[in-house]
Amino acid sequence: MPFLTELLAHYHGALLIEGNAEKLPIASVTADSRQVTPGALFMAIRGTHTDGTAYAMDAVERGAVAVVCDFDGKLALPKSVVMVKVENARMAHAKFAGAFYVPQPPYITAVTGTDGKTSTVDFFRQLWQMSYENAASIGTLGVIGPQAENQLGALNTTPDPTLLHQTLRTLGAGQCKYVAIEASSHGLDQYRLDGVNLTAAAFTNLSRDHLDYHGTLESYFAAKLRLFAELLPAGATAVLNADDAKFRRITEVCEKRGVRVISYGERGKDFRVKKITPTLTGLAVQADIMGASQHFMLHMIGGFQVMNALAALGLYTGCGGSIEEGLKHLPHLHSVPGRMDKVASHPNGAPIFVDYAHTPAALGNVLKTMRAHVKGKLSVVFGCGGDRDKGKRPEMGKAASEFADAIIVTDDNPRSEDPSQIRAEVMAGAPKAKNVGDRAEAIAFAIKSLHKDDVLLIAGKGHEKTQIVGNRTLPFDDGEVARMAVKLCERKAN
Repeated sequence: MPFLTELLAHYHGALLIEGNAEKLPIASVTADSRQVTPGALFMAIRGTHTDGTAYAMDAVERGAVAVVCDFDGKLALPKSVVMVKVENARMAHAKFAGAFYVPQPPYITAVTGTDGKTSTVDFFRQLWQMSYENAASIGTLGVIGPQAENQLGALNTTPDPTLLHQTLRTLGAGQCKYVAIEASSHGLDQYRLDGVNLTAAAFTNLSRDHLDYHGTLESYFAAKLRLFAELLPAGATAVLNADDAKFRRITEVCEKRGVRVISYGERGKDFRVKKITPTLTGLAVQADIMGASQHFMLHMIGGFQVMNALAALGLYTGCGGSIEEGLKHLPHLHSVPGRMDKVASHPNGAPIFVDYAHTPAALGNVLKTMRAHVKGKLSVVFGCGGDRDKGKRPEMGKAASEFADAIIVTDDNPRSEDPSQIRAEVMAGAPKAKNVGDRAEAIAFAIKSLHKDDVLLIAGKGHEKTQIVGNRTLPFDDGEVARMAVKLCERKAN
């Protein structure tokens, strides 16, 4: 077991120690008093809803031998317990967890951006697995890969530092060499990744999201910029979307810090997309890769998936993979659950897709992409979450109105808000939409209305298996509901 002083050496901010920290062995690190066991270091973190200092005595009674809190934390602890005050307890938690739960896998990458994180980390994992290497992804879908006992999808996109580093230790001890982590803006703002040893990182794009938390778009971007301005070490690789308005700013930060940049996109210097042609089986891509003309297939729908695949390819090469090997694997990539996921077909053949798109830009991109595959009408069912950024609701409606022929606005995790009010705010941007509050009824109505050559997109929830209404979390799976509605159509047709 490491001594407390050894862990404290990994935190480089100011700190004040009260008590005898010398030769004090630490058995675990946690910010959850319920997880404290004898010999633990308890991190008294002040959160959005709770203050960890209120649970310090509970942690001590459970066996904590040391407690860490911010400088202004007011704690009265037994003299036998060491108290450490720091400038930033959240950052200290990440640093101490990273130092305690070792080893980390040798190659760890992080992906940030409004959209595309889940697909990019999964594509990275797939590329290395096709190269006969153990690889894993961590994020919205949980942990996918070898020794993946901890399913994190029900918690946070970027997990709490203790859980994250426990998972990384399990993967590293299991000989998993390559890991990709979704780096959410919340996770970066709350320092959850500050103890991770990164080899490469990617930026996918920036559009409006999470302003209920960050307040402004610039603050939202600043949280994501931390990945490149503070966490990615000199000599590492940054894979950046050259088509995004923030590309130049991130590039300047990386160049000043000695971070290698791989740019991708239609304006990319290193991975330049020249042409994307929809086919019956997917997408034919023509691109210049490191100066050489390349043609490859992606067997999935959505031009944005080309960008996600190239971001993953950049991370793959940033971790030592060869361009030639990566290009060979691209045609064998498969999309992740809930991302342009074909879940059923109407008896007349009209396909039904589920996608996680829950921002105006993502919804617009998905619908615009699907246009190339629609001969009849393009329909969409979607809603907006409660207790989240209200400003994006009419923008979601506008995005749907711009690209879809038929729109049904429904509920999507209304939480504590009035669902009818949320729908009204969405419909301010889509006044011609149909308002159907019950999500199952909305999906059934949309499927019943499909004709041959039509396409239906059910957006917003993707892989999620629940619907949050008030203080209740209810079972709900868009794909399963769609398949049930199709079966009803089949029975009526017969």
